[in-house]
Amino acid sequence: MEDHISDFIHYLVVERRLAKNTVISYERDLTQYHLYLKKVENLTSFNEVNRLHIIHFLKTLKEKGNSSKTLARHIASIRSFHQFMLREKVTNSDPTVHIDSPQSERTLPKVLNISEVEALLDAPKTDNPLGIRDKAMLELLYATGLRVSELINLNIADIHLTMGFIRCIGKGSKERIVPLGSVATKAMDNYINHARGQLVKKNKTDAFFVNHHGKRLSRQGFWKNLKKNALIANIQKELTPHTLRHSFATHLLENGADLRAVQEMLGHADISTTQIYTHVTKARLKDVYNQYHPRA
Repeated sequence: MEDHISDFIHYLVVERRLAKNTVISYERDLTQYHLYLKKVENLTSFNEVNRLHIIHFLKTLKEKGNSSKTLARHIASIRSFHQFMLREKVTNSDPTVHIDSPQSERTLPKVLNISEVEALLDAPKTDNPLGIRDKAMLELLYATGLRVSELINLNIADIHLTMGFIRCIGKGSKERIVPLGSVATKAMDNYINHARGQLVKKNKTDAFFVNHHGKRLSRQGFWKNLKKNALIANIQKELTPHTLRHSFATHLLENGADLRAVQEMLGHADISTTQIYTHVTKARLKDVYNQYHPRA
């Protein structure tokens, strides 16, 4: 059974070219599923799996306190796997056919208001190389809506300041071109001319953003710096690595940007993913109304 899961993971990597984190998520879900079938249901082949086995597995996940969103992800992983097995003629049927995904509760992303964004972007002290780097990173994130993974994976060759854009590789190894604003361009130019060389020193690296050792900045390194600058900016809201991405999209839509254009800039494959930000703007409008209307 382990070999069939390995074949499926290979298919996801080689043929579907899914992002590394997505593949890891599939592998983790299917490993958990396989262990349940083997240890609890005493099955030795995926051909023996029926609908009730999967329902019982999902029930155990729910009893352990997993959310409906997590259950829906597990179902998607299991369904994709069994469809693959059927196509490859390893199994004779797909036991997931009549299993519905639970409706996941969709939480609205946390966003910063304009004054909070400005405070965060002004937090880094630009009298030293690391501060100049932090300023460039934060300005770039808010100017483009990049994912943090896309930010830290940027290379020198991806930066085109004179033409006003950057090239990034998003989920599923999809390339997109993202425009830059003048403020972000200035901050990045300052980083290139007055900070990156001092940080890189004698190291040879294509990475655009580097740490104090001159090596590519990690996701954990970025997260640590974000929290430090949020503390300096006295931001009380809970932040995530995606906070500036969410704020970027929300502020664009609040100021009349086209939803399709925002979808393109964010690199969303499906516009329904982008539409969550229209709900955010409506919720914020309601908050403003309740706060300022005399008869709210």
